[in-house]
Amino acid sequence: MRFPLALTARIARHIISNKIRGVKKFATVLQLEPLHTCNLTCTGCGRIREYSTSIKDLMPLEDCLQASDECGAPMVSICGGEPLIYPHIEDLVNGLLKRKRIVYVCTNAMFMRKKMRDYLATLFAKNKDKAEAMAQVLVSEELMTQAQADEARKGPKDAKKTVIAPTQWMYWNVHLDGLERTHDLIVEREGVFKEAVLAMRMAKVLGYQVATNTTVYKETEVQEIEDLFQFLNTLNVDGHTIAPGYEYDAAKADMVKRLGIEPENFFLTRKLTIKKFAKIEEWGRLFPILGTPVYLEFLAGKRDLTCSAWAIPTRNVRGWKGPCYLMTDGHYKTYQELLDKTNWDKVGVVNGEARDPRCENCMMNCGYEPTAALGLNSKRGDLMKNIKFNFGTKPKPKPVQVDAFNGVTSGKGHLTGAEAPAKNSCGAGGAQKESLAAAAAK
Repeated sequence: MRFPLALTARIARHIISNKIRGVKKFATVLQLEPLHTCNLTCTGCGRIREYSTSIKDLMPLEDCLQASDECGAPMVSICGGEPLIYPHIEDLVNGLLKRKRIVYVCTNAMFMRKKMRDYLATLFAKNKDKAEAMAQVLVSEELMTQAQADEARKGPKDAKKTVIAPTQWMYWNVHLDGLERTHDLIVEREGVFKEAVLAMRMAKVLGYQVATNTTVYKETEVQEIEDLFQFLNTLNVDGHTIAPGYEYDAAKADMVKRLGIEPENFFLTRKLTIKKFAKIEEWGRLFPILGTPVYLEFLAGKRDLTCSAWAIPTRNVRGWKGPCYLMTDGHYKTYQELLDKTNWDKVGVVNGEARDPRCENCMMNCGYEPTAALGLNSKRGDLMKNIKFNFGTKPKPKPVQVDAFNGVTSGKGHLTGAEAPAKNSCGAGGAQKESLAAAAAK
């Protein structure tokens, strides 16, 4: 299956239960932002600028868990900021798992290997033979140094501290907006792509599930998107989400002030999104794209969908953000208050007309994917189409050589950039062994 049966069944039960009870609006995914602090300054992200006055604030762990209880969404996407900076991230993940939530930890992967070494240390205390076998593989593949392996063999420094362990109910959801050059430009730091690749490889050795999330911008070449998915196939990544870059206010203001970039030169219009995503249905057949074929048809411009941002609400340090993940008109104390006080008839695009001018170019999955999943603009045959897509055979990886490590920046992101001295191919084991080994020592 494209998506594990147990996870699919849990989400389906939630949707069916609410529909049987006649609930008109309900959450399917909770976007939980326990903090907005981040170690990167990605071009196109306005979070750390929009929340500059509360950038150091943290949601108490109890509030995070209560938000999940309150909206009842079966899936929680922990984002931010960088969620692995959150001091209670282990307890948060485990608390959500105990509540039978499907958990996605959306991360830039810079701290992933440290968190996974913490898990390995606890595994040495519980199952030494299994842990030793994994440690030897990690060292041999230069995903962990010998010194780090020796440290893990000592067991956890604090036996009472929780760790993020592999489970079918949790995914590392790694941010990748392209191959090395493009991604490092967008995140405005060299070496991030390499570290993300190392972290994903390490995660698969240890038995974690790994997904990726990709935002496509105006400068992204269509072929690069396909090449990225081909490369990720060699890493046995479990699934991908993909969405068009949207010109929301906070990101636009930052780009002009900080980088001197005109937003229209970076973000996609609706017309350009359809052009960029012309092959999205083919990618859905070739790669384990997570979502619905109806949303893919929408991205390809073959049908219209209305926005149902209420189904993927955002809870952060200031409250329930409305009306959606990217547009901010206010923050509410409760999810119900968000539902009641937001005029949902004033958001989205209907029959080609934007109800709110800010919605004109938005085709983001946080607003339109739930519409497709819930069948709110359904056509005859949509249900069977979705079932066939999600219950069908997961696309099998094909051995395709991709120049994944295709360039470096000068460390200033979109302010400047330089071509790599030489291109290197990358297969399943990765290329540029010497550089990867150096990164592994971090």
